[in-house]
Amino acid sequence: MTLNLPVFPDLKGQVAVITGGGGAICGAIAEGLSYSGVRVAIWDISAEAANATAAGINNNGGDAVGISCNVLKKSDVEDAFSATMDRFDQVDILVNGAGGSRKEATTSAVQSFSDIAPEALMDTVALNYAGSVLPCQAVAEHFSARKAGIVLNIASIAGEEPLSRAIGYSNGKAAVISFTKWLAVHMAREYSPLIRVNAISPGFILTEQNRFLLVDEETTQPTDRGKKIIGAVPMGRYGEPEEIVGAALWLVSKSASFVTGAVVAVDGGFTAESGV
Repeated sequence: MTLNLPVFPDLKGQVAVITGGGGAICGAIAEGLSYSGVRVAIWDISAEAANATAAGINNNGGDAVGISCNVLKKSDVEDAFSATMDRFDQVDILVNGAGGSRKEATTSAVQSFSDIAPEALMDTVALNYAGSVLPCQAVAEHFSARKAGIVLNIASIAGEEPLSRAIGYSNGKAAVISFTKWLAVHMAREYSPLIRVNAISPGFILTEQNRFLLVDEETTQPTDRGKKIIGAVPMGRYGEPEEIVGAALWLVSKSASFVTGAVVAVDGGFTAESGV
């Protein structure tokens, strides 16, 4: 999908860190930010994925660097922040997109709720929650010294309306939403009212990682699971990564200067549907 995204002139020349930037959603956000003149540091646990996103941006005339980073390791996060500062000398925007689900923390036909190991649950919650907290800790003093900064967390509708099987993922994203609201108040009160913290809750987004579960490869029609999902979305379709970008650009721009502690759903109406 190609979207005609607006350019936000106030973003030109700023620097954004995007964790999980080697993935579909945050890769699209990185490209959208670059389109508005933002210089981008792509942090990803996969150096190959980070460099691929950065190369795509650079090939289109942007300025990006890929940096390997495990957001669950404080030393990795600190090293990635130092590398970003060495390259760009500032950070204006932090997009926390690293996260995900794990089958070990999901109920299924072969794994009941009672079978889920506590370690699997905690690992999945940590991937989403601590994976957002540690990068915020890394930029906090920098934002404080500059009296300004933007944090955008990528949450999920699963954090607002728990998905029936994905207990670890739903709990982790619920923690991200709570953290977003807490941090918004903390940063404004303790550091500067010009530091804003918000979140986006994407709905069911079709990516290469989940396409095989949701779309039949031979017929290109929705699978049974896909049909169930589409039936629960009032707009009657999946979203695409590019459709998250407009909300992200707005939230990190001056157009949203009085918005902090907000969680914006981009979900085709899924969380608005009562089911009756």
